[in-house]
Amino acid sequence: MNNFGLVVLGAHTGEYLKDLIKNYINSKILLVEPVPYNFELLEKEYKAFENIIICKKAILNCRKKDNFYYVKKDSIPKLGKHWASQIGSFDKNHILNHRNKRFKIQEEHIQQIDIEFITFEDLMMKYSINLIDKLQIDVEGAEYEIMKSIDYKKIRINNIIFEAKHFDGTFVEGKKLQEVKEILISNRYTLKKVDKENILAIKN
Repeated sequence: MNNFGLVVLGAHTGEYLKDLIKNYINSKILLVEPVPYNFELLEKEYKAFENIIICKKAILNCRKKDNFYYVKKDSIPKLGKHWASQIGSFDKNHILNHRNKRFKIQEEHIQQIDIEFITFEDLMMKYSINLIDKLQIDVEGAEYEIMKSIDYKKIRINNIIFEAKHFDGTFVEGKKLQEVKEILISNRYTLKKVDKENILAIKN
């Protein structure tokens, strides 16, 4: 079994992870990213690092092959928001619900592919992981399904930082977020608000 310094679900292009990766450069690192053009950028950036693994699977609470949606690469400059590349989801409406007067996303801007979804436990077994120092989760609305499915007694995770703003729908926080907070607290995590979007859970 292996100890990993860093596991990221939703690594995107890796642009915002560079400092974090540097902090764990002497440890095993797993970057999970199912959006094809983001995955290609990650592979190009980190292919020379033997300790960094790039995984193209999508993580959810069950094993299945299903639709996955993301913003088409050639639509990103048209939409005028560089962060559009970060919006990949099993729910097409989650992407469309980002529409506002400055981000006029439409169905024609969205790519659909078939993808293999695996569970968090499958991911841990695939890479023989039994300890993670930091788990980062930014998966555009799938945080609830993933975090509720984790067996926190089976695997040691010292720190979990996760995006909280989409737990109960796009830009909605509610009962599902509260449920996961209670699960974390019951598993001896202390919760801290990092900013308006993210929460840090620290294992006691």
